[in-house]
Formats: sequence, C-alpha cells, structure tokens
Amino acid sequence: MEIYIDGKFVPKEEAKVSVFDHGFLYGDGVFEGIRGYNGRIFRLEEHIDRMYDSAKTIDMTIPITKAEFAEIIKETVRRNNLTNAYIRPIVTRGIGTMGLDPRHCEKPTIICVAIEWGAMYGDLYEKGLTAVTVAVRRNAPDALPPNVKSMNYLNNILAKIEANYKGGDEAIFLDAQGRISEGSGDNIFIVKNGTIYTPHTLTNLKGITRNVLLEIAEKLGIKLIEAELGFFDLYTADEVIVTGTAAEVAPIVTVDGRSIGSGRPGPITKQIMAAFKTITEQEGTPV
Repeated sequence: MEIYIDGKFVPKEEAKVSVFDHGFLYGDGVFEGIRGYNGRIFRLEEHIDRMYDSAKTIDMTIPITKAEFAEIIKETVRRNNLTNAYIRPIVTRGIGTMGLDPRHCEKPTIICVAIEWGAMYGDLYEKGLTAVTVAVRRNAPDALPPNVKSMNYLNNILAKIEANYKGGDEAIFLDAQGRISEGSGDNIFIVKNGTIYTPHTLTNLKGITRNVLLEIAEKLGIKLIEAELGFFDLYTADEVIVTGTAAEVAPIVTVDGRSIGSGRPGPITKQIMAAFKTITEQEGTPV
C-alpha cells in the first residue's frame, strides 16, 4: 500500500506525521470519506468542495487547488490498483507548537489514503440493522458545527461506544433540544405513510449520500420533507433508512428494541437501495 503525504507516495510503514502536528495533538484538521466503484470515484467534486468548505470554516487554507487535490486522490487509487475503494483525503493544520494557537503552524499537512472496500454491513443490508438512541448529544452548531467534517470525531466515537454497550449496530444522536440529528456516521431518514422525512442539516452533516437519496426520491416521485423529528416519529416510522459514504444506503429495522414497520427492510428502502446501486454503477470520475 502506498500513501500520499506532502508531495510524495510512501509505503504505509513509512507514512508518518510529526507528534507536533496539530492534527495529532488537537484533532485540528478536516477530512473526507470517498468511495470508488468499478474504477470510478463517486461524487468526487462534491466531496472536494465539502472538504474545502470545512477547511474554510475552521480558517485553514488548503495550499493546493481543488483540481490538484483531485489528481492526488486519483493517483492514490491508481498506485494501489484499486477498483472498489474507500478513500480518505486528510488535511491537518500542520506542524506547530504544543500550544493551541494555529498561527504557529507553518503549513497544512496533506495526506491521502485509499484501501479496498466492500459492503460495510455485510448481510445486514438484507436483514436490516438495529439502532439505539444514545445519551451523548450531537455537537451543537454554535460549538463545533456538525457540518464541518473535522478530524475531531470524539463526539461520534462516544456515541458509537454507547451503541456498542447497548448492542446496537448504529447509534442515533439527538441534539440538545431532543430532536433527532443523525447516526454516529450517517444521516437518517424515516418513512411514514409513503413520505420520507429527514432532519434539517443544521445539527448533522450535509451528507453526499444524503443528497443522492434526495435526488432518487425526486426521480421516483416520492415526497420528501425536511422536518424536526423526535422519538415519537422514530418509533412510529414505517421504515428507517441511514445513508453515508461508507454505509451507503442501509435499512434500520429495530430502534431501542422497538420493531420498525414489519421488522424487515421496507419497500421504499428497497427501491432507494436499488436506485443507489444503479447510480454508483453508472456515475463517477474515471481513475
């Protein structure tokens, strides 16, 4: 495996960052998760745009153009001979002092990793996942905006730890007001009486796969509403769907021990999963 770090490709054993890098010291940086299907990179431009938006929000300037970054991503996939890949571009604040002040970091560190990747949840796409709501609340938008895909993922990890203890495949976050936010690593949708509902993106990531689901729903003629949702909406849903780059489109069939709908992946979920698979087979930037 070859990994890109600051202008060169090195074997993974030599892929190292300084202990004084603010990404390591403070989680000070941004990243993306991108999928490659059949030798093409899915929604590459959208992912790069989001990464640059995340960097701008934390007042960090990525020192190369978007086109140059896209080429780094493609070359990383090529060098590792990957057909179906998970790609992780990372930009840290760079090497600085032990103090917090980012002005002491001379320049950002740019990294790109690509690995072979298949279906994240295996046969659970057919059976459905179990989910649990967690006590850990999603970061508030006026504290650490969830729309920034930052290297500081401890909020998500704490939710995942709680889900592990409770026996859930996925955690479901609430925000500080008790509204449904998102999963620990994916956006969430509920289906009720043939309509899809999903939270606004103020307290959850503006997901690339989330956007694809919105496009699919429109093409299929399924009504979709962005709304405030709570426990009641979740527990009484006919279907629950989560989406993410790594997770793709996956059905949730149990939440907090309550069976969702029939307890099996529902018809709208199956329609969307099939449509998503078709899109990933047809679209993408050639490597």
